[in-house]
Amino acid sequence: MRIALQLAEQAEKEGEVPVGAVIVQRKTGKIVGKGYNQREKRKHALSHAELLAIDEACRNLGGWRLPDCAMYVTLEPCLMCAGAILQARIEEVYFGAYDCHNGAVNSILEAFLLPNQFKTIAQGGILQEECSQKLTAFFRNLRLQRKVP
Repeated sequence: MRIALQLAEQAEKEGEVPVGAVIVQRKTGKIVGKGYNQREKRKHALSHAELLAIDEACRNLGGWRLPDCAMYVTLEPCLMCAGAILQARIEEVYFGAYDCHNGAVNSILEAFLLPNQFKTIAQGGILQEECSQKLTAFFRNLRLQRKVP
């Protein structure tokens, strides 16, 4: 999760919502995919941290299935990202901050509990305080910048 937080910092430096994601092969502990939010930079709605990490992991592992992999992400995945996680067959997801607006793993929806052939397990609250503070500070600063004439 520390590496995901570093990626979130990179996103913040680029003016993006500070979310970072890392995909790790569970047997080896090797990082096979990394991503951070780049929607503003790329001008693309699909440039979420999770999707970019999945894309890199698929390229690195040579297939669309990511068996024996775990994702670490600083914010609870949205519905789009939860769907992609299921489609990629990622077995475990560990996230930091809960998302009471768009969270589709635990907060608003429980996408991983929907009837599906493949099951992903999730655990939230990993370094929750750090992850939450980073997001809160980012949005506070954004609101302050908008108020300054």
